[in-house]
Amino acid sequence: MTRLSIALAAGIFAGVAAAPAAHAFCGFYINGAGGEMFNNATQVVLMRQGTRTVLSMQNNYQGPPQDFALVIPVPVVLKQTDVKTLTKEAFTKVDMMGAPRLVEYWEQDPCEELRPYRRGMKMAADEDDAEEEKSVRSTRDYGVKIEAKFTVGEYNVVILSAKESTGLDRYLRDQKYQIPKGAEPLLRPYVEGGSKFFVAKVDPKKVKFEKGQAMLSPLRFHYDSEEFSLPIRLGLANAKDKQDLIVNILAPGQRYEVANYKNATIPTNLDVKDEVRTRFGEFYAALFDRTVERNPGAVVTEYAWDASSCDPCPGPTLDENDFNVLGADVLSGGQGDEDGYYGFVLTRLHARYGKDGAPNDLVFKAAPPIAGGREERDDGGRLEERAHPDDTNNFQGRYAIRHAWTGPIQCANPVRGRWGARPGSDEDELATQPALNLAFAPRGKVQLPNLVAQDVPEIDVKAGQPLPGGAGFQGKPQGCGCGAGELGGGGLAGGGALAGLVAVLVRRRRRS
Repeated sequence: MTRLSIALAAGIFAGVAAAPAAHAFCGFYINGAGGEMFNNATQVVLMRQGTRTVLSMQNNYQGPPQDFALVIPVPVVLKQTDVKTLTKEAFTKVDMMGAPRLVEYWEQDPCEELRPYRRGMKMAADEDDAEEEKSVRSTRDYGVKIEAKFTVGEYNVVILSAKESTGLDRYLRDQKYQIPKGAEPLLRPYVEGGSKFFVAKVDPKKVKFEKGQAMLSPLRFHYDSEEFSLPIRLGLANAKDKQDLIVNILAPGQRYEVANYKNATIPTNLDVKDEVRTRFGEFYAALFDRTVERNPGAVVTEYAWDASSCDPCPGPTLDENDFNVLGADVLSGGQGDEDGYYGFVLTRLHARYGKDGAPNDLVFKAAPPIAGGREERDDGGRLEERAHPDDTNNFQGRYAIRHAWTGPIQCANPVRGRWGARPGSDEDELATQPALNLAFAPRGKVQLPNLVAQDVPEIDVKAGQPLPGGAGFQGKPQGCGCGAGELGGGGLAGGGALAGLVAVLVRRRRRS
């Protein structure tokens, strides 16, 4: 399975797959010797207000220490002041906050007088030059122009414009960028549409390597454009099978969905069997696959919630520093914005498609608030179901293991069905596990109906009744495993939300 993961914007770097069999990359990515290279951790977060878009991306790279570059279509010529490097902590928070979550509940003593369940809504805790000159002189022969050139951290950035896609294709190839066959038609609509091309080379001499993996600084740039879109077509050049794309969008008071594809929401608030505790990644991958199967071509909303709160919280929420790191400092109003730092909504969108399944870039549109996936019940005790319109964005993919009360009941009027943390622990200390690294979750090895404790009518799943096609969910198994771990545990994400969305090109080093 090739995965296209990111969280926003336009295209992205590539990193490395710890397990090459996962083919975890979707952009043009080949090293100078012609061997394949893989991506296992590219995250992109898009921040949007008015016409301004801020794209932040984190990348890891594994392979020979040779120069490589990334190519991203952008609507305008970027200046050095528009580009900066970042630290990585904010990406970790974004991925964990928006991830589907498994929570464990215990039924409280039916005879004990309890305070009503209190929604957590926790706030974040105080917690080589000559060669380049030659390249400049040669661009006119290809109809290519270098609009800007500068260095930011370990990145040597060039902004290109081109008259024809064939010229741009030839120029990149003649500069020893190993572009896959068939790239030119993918470049064409961007050239014809007047896009510029952000090309960032990495100097390995400036990069710290840990166990063969380059620890690249996250990169951020911003621009103004009426259209809010994500160019994904370049990333299809190396598609071998299905690709996953995760888009994280931060915007003041606003949720987003796609304007040019069908939208769906992930089934939520499902009670699941205890087995899901150690197979949460497999369970969620099966649930997502079934949702896409029943909604062909849809982009699935997995999260829409105020980015400074959560319930339950699998990790720390975003704070003022995180918002500034990800772009609030260059939005309208900057640090003095009237909406403050706690008005940002985090939207997480997830799509899967093949090489021929996404002919158009994703175009985003503002969408009204939705809620769902909360521990809220009506007067009859019925748990909230599915997504529904609301005044505030409070939607999440949430799945629960419930432990019924097994102790003595020694009162005249016991009250059943009151759920909370394990008896004896703090009421807000719910064991919560996020589903991370979803692109590597084993597929085709579980039967979803055997893992849910209730029917899921919106995707035609009946608890305990096998789906057509045997034990697998959707075709042959894809990907490679990553264990779910214990509730409350689980390492950093990368996985499900990450991959290269653009044309990442590796440049062969010239020999002296």
